[in-house]
Amino acid sequence: MTTTHKIDKELEEFRRIMEVPSTFEEGFRWSALFGAIFVALLMVPGAIYMGLLAGQGIGGAAQWVTVILFIEVAKRAHQYLNKSEIFVLFYMAGALMGAATTGGLLWNQFFIQSDAAAANGLTDLLPAWYAPKLTSESYAKRTFFTWDWAPAIIMMIVGSFLGQLSHLVLGYGLFRVASDMEKLPFPMAPVGAQGIMAMAEDIEAKANKNAEESWRWRVFAIGGALGLAFGLIYLFLPVISGALTGTAIQIFPIPFSDFTPKTGQYLPAFATGINWSLGNVIGGMVMPYWGMVGSFVGLIITLVANPILYHYGILSDWKQGDDTIVTLFKNNIDFYFSLHIGIALAIAIAGIVQVARSMQRARRQSKANPNAKKGSWAKVPEGRGDIPWWAVILCYFLVTISYTALSIGLLMWHHDWKFTTDIRNVLIVLIILGFVYTPIISYVTARLEGMVGQVVEIPMIREAALILSGYHGIAVWFLPLPIANYGAMTVFYRQCELTGTKFTSIWKTKIVLYPIILFASIFFMNFIWGLDRIPSVAYPYAQKMWELNAANACVMFTSTMGEYSMFEKAFNPWFIGFGTFFGVALFGLMNILGAPIMLTYGVVRGLGQSMPHSIFPSFIGALIGQFYFKKRLGLKWRQYIPVVAAGFSCGMGLITTVGVGVTFLSKAVIKLPF
Repeated sequence: MTTTHKIDKELEEFRRIMEVPSTFEEGFRWSALFGAIFVALLMVPGAIYMGLLAGQGIGGAAQWVTVILFIEVAKRAHQYLNKSEIFVLFYMAGALMGAATTGGLLWNQFFIQSDAAAANGLTDLLPAWYAPKLTSESYAKRTFFTWDWAPAIIMMIVGSFLGQLSHLVLGYGLFRVASDMEKLPFPMAPVGAQGIMAMAEDIEAKANKNAEESWRWRVFAIGGALGLAFGLIYLFLPVISGALTGTAIQIFPIPFSDFTPKTGQYLPAFATGINWSLGNVIGGMVMPYWGMVGSFVGLIITLVANPILYHYGILSDWKQGDDTIVTLFKNNIDFYFSLHIGIALAIAIAGIVQVARSMQRARRQSKANPNAKKGSWAKVPEGRGDIPWWAVILCYFLVTISYTALSIGLLMWHHDWKFTTDIRNVLIVLIILGFVYTPIISYVTARLEGMVGQVVEIPMIREAALILSGYHGIAVWFLPLPIANYGAMTVFYRQCELTGTKFTSIWKTKIVLYPIILFASIFFMNFIWGLDRIPSVAYPYAQKMWELNAANACVMFTSTMGEYSMFEKAFNPWFIGFGTFFGVALFGLMNILGAPIMLTYGVVRGLGQSMPHSIFPSFIGALIGQFYFKKRLGLKWRQYIPVVAAGFSCGMGLITTVGVGVTFLSKAVIKLPF
């Protein structure tokens, strides 16, 4: 009993933040359409640019700016937006930002031209639906609007449509099972809904002439002021100086300060440095305290282990003077690629065991109290906007079959329309992934999200399946495979429910939003590529990190080329087994000691941390929140800090968006020859 109390104590703080309302309202209005156009035209280009510049988008800023703007416009029209309308606006802006910051076509054009692809002999093997050959004039002209890019753009459209449809409908179905039927609490969902409540509360308070009760708005404003002040120094100054003088002035280096070449003589094979973004500190306050402690403990273990592994020749490729990027890549090949697989496998095992135990506990409780109130598919809150079960099942089969048929068709096109043995084996793999693995892992994740706010991911399933298929070549890695984990989407529907928003509002918004997302993303990717090479000195984050990402991607792509590759060097069954054993043993030990569950997950995940420079500032934020603000404010701290974080994101993104606008104007100026 003591262990259970310790494990659930922190999660209980999150559960008590918000309650499900008794009524639901329609959130889809004309404001959502106008908001989508506003974000597409003004925010999407800024998000893409900031992702290249600093490795962080303006997603939060775009969402809050959109909400605030439309609230103020509504006030001038003597109207006000309810919680549901605010939530839909917020969701819509977030969806646009998510589509804009995935890399997409910009990453494709970089990868085919990258040194990593050339060094591994992949440049001429990439399929036409990924990127055209390097002989295409589009690379010299820096434009996607040519027939050479048509297959890649079509694949982007089709893949996006199937992905959006499946996540919305199948995520809804899993939410119904986990929430309505199994009555799980979803402890982390209120964190994401607090900012919406801040805006709605402010509107209602002002409408009732009782604005002094609107604590959320005041807290949001404090976070916004912090974001504006820090963003002015961290991002606005480099952007505006680069636009006006051609040389970016960085008081805080972007994306991080690298100390590895200097500390390597004391801490061999360990990457040191710091990410200066204040967002890391605030993020550490938002996240569960014990999760942050666990990540820091995992980092300390890595700090001790790496010099030992270097001494015994396991991290053999590292050399004195290597920077963070080179150190991380070499360590990944020598040891951590396999260890990460083992650690992730241990996390998956722990998650599955936890779900199995919860199911056994639920059955025992059901037998002990047969008269207890049970949930069912038919019992849903009135007016929430639910759909029948058969629609969910039909969508699942249609999407899975479409993914499978499209993938096989692309492979046959790549192989001159021949149905080879390799393609037959891939078809078998796709059927297993789509109809066996995906529903199982999605259900397990839905339950774990509902219980403790964690996601289960079994590592290397996709990769192992494709390798075991026996396919020769790399085209298989760029197929739209029918494998996904829809369980994480259940948290979104819980947030939708907590804000009293009808589910039909979300589906209507997505139908309207889909073409706007695609048009804006493709158009502005093309525009930004036309401004300068990507990556280049104008985009320090992309220049520093994209080559590392490409090199890591090549490790897996070379595994199906039928010859010795980096994958064979990086893939070590002994290291995988060690990682799995160590992770499972750590879970077991902490369970026996009664450690908080967030600490357990934090430590295990910290062992596989790929970029350690953000962990220390996040840990500092967690300490400040736990030992200063929480002691002064108690449970209210858990209500305040998500709103502060939302305001900070808004303020920081706002000021940098202004800088991006100036940059676009300066680079769009046409110089006359006289």
